[in-house]
Amino acid sequence: MITLALSKGRILDETLPLLAAAGVDLADDPETSRKLIIETCREDLRIVLVRASDVPTYVQHGGADLGVVGLDTLLEHGGEGLYRPLDLRLARCRMSVAAPLDFDYATAVKQGSRIRVATKFTRIARDHFADKGVHVDLIKLYGSMELAPLTGLADAIVDLVASGNTLKANALAEVEEIMQISARLVVNKAALKLKREPIRRLVDALAHAVAESSAATAAADSALRHRPCA
Repeated sequence: MITLALSKGRILDETLPLLAAAGVDLADDPETSRKLIIETCREDLRIVLVRASDVPTYVQHGGADLGVVGLDTLLEHGGEGLYRPLDLRLARCRMSVAAPLDFDYATAVKQGSRIRVATKFTRIARDHFADKGVHVDLIKLYGSMELAPLTGLADAIVDLVASGNTLKANALAEVEEIMQISARLVVNKAALKLKREPIRRLVDALAHAVAESSAATAAADSALRHRPCA
């Protein structure tokens, strides 16, 4: 038996169709069931539902053999003891620095000013600014990141951005992209040795499903680009 850790929300919503394409259907609807462990159509695979930030921990310590987790969460966790065989290309967004429209971020960085930055991704932010040689005071927050510059708590924020509409609604703008983010499949290294065959079958099936999905998306985009004007 192998165990796959998932978290409810966008990653779960986008992972379920990928699992189905890989031949894995769940025995219960995770949105309506109160079960935290859900069986699948495969006798050798079950799903455990955990908090998104806990997925790397469950996989690292053997509570699950595999997991699906955002790259942001994985990097913030550290990813020790985890094998990352596959970018699932799901839950895509970007990690960016954002600041108020009236804050000259570029000049502040160029002049070597010390910047106050609010974020829940302190490890990623610390590494990013250290690589750039920018002096920052990091302020750890857990939600409503956009509020920090509006109240004077911080000069800028580091956060996930999808459409950017929330930033615009709060008079903030992206001033620097740190990295592209997507969901990754992670595997416990010990489990990969002990349960190599069933894990490899699942990884290969998911890789095939990702490739087919990407090909279909590319074909659809190409068709739209070449569609004649009405």
